[in-house]
Amino acid sequence: MDNKMALSSLAMDLKRIALGIHRKSTTMEDRFLLEAMKRKDEVNTQSLLPYMKTIIEQIGLLPKRDAMHRAEDALMYSTRIQNYVLYK
Repeated sequence: MDNKMALSSLAMDLKRIALGIHRKSTTMEDRFLLEAMKRKDEVNTQSLLPYMKTIIEQIGLLPKRDAMHRAEDALMYSTRIQNYVLYK
């Protein structure tokens, strides 16, 4: 899988995490959190800009945050990754 596809899929998984938390659907949140962790490992970080490498590393810390911060961070990372894919 190429990096663009992996990053796009990761962005969607992160958006779904935020949506799951907002809807108070822990099943949805847990499912896409697992997907995001798998997708994160598919990304080739060697070709990424430094700030994007940092974001990918921060995604690994999402499970350790409380739900409100997890939702905010997931949505922010999703937007940053989408912009990176679209405009880089």
